[in-house]
Amino acid sequence: MKALKNFAFGGAVALPFGGEFGLFLSRIFIGLSMAFAHGLGKIQDPSGVIKGAAGMGFPMPEFFGWAAAISEFVFALLLALGLATRPAALMLIATMSVAAFVRHAPDDFATKEKALLYLAVFVIYLFFGGGRWSLDALLVKRK
Repeated sequence: MKALKNFAFGGAVALPFGGEFGLFLSRIFIGLSMAFAHGLGKIQDPSGVIKGAAGMGFPMPEFFGWAAAISEFVFALLLALGLATRPAALMLIATMSVAAFVRHAPDDFATKEKALLYLAVFVIYLFFGGGRWSLDALLVKRK
């Protein structure tokens, strides 16, 4: 149980001030960009992402369409807040992996690039956590 709690809310890697500040700023920018530029529209009208899931051959396209929409909005907001950063990053990694390697598989690199860039950043947050200035860090300090 402690290992699961550390994965979800703690175990942040200690970085110097500049690294922590960079992690903080990019976490907020990346999380809010994903949530409002990509996720919000899918939450408001999920028909396109559900149709896309069906077109990619996913069983239960409503489930997977909603999973993608929720991932891109809710989990991106959690990432921006630094709350359950690693689980949020893991969900976003799964979503961006499908976007880059399934949805955009036949496309050229320039088309896949955005999904790959988001994927790379989410991998960083999976390994580093939310950092010193995250809600995860506040929760761990209180215990």
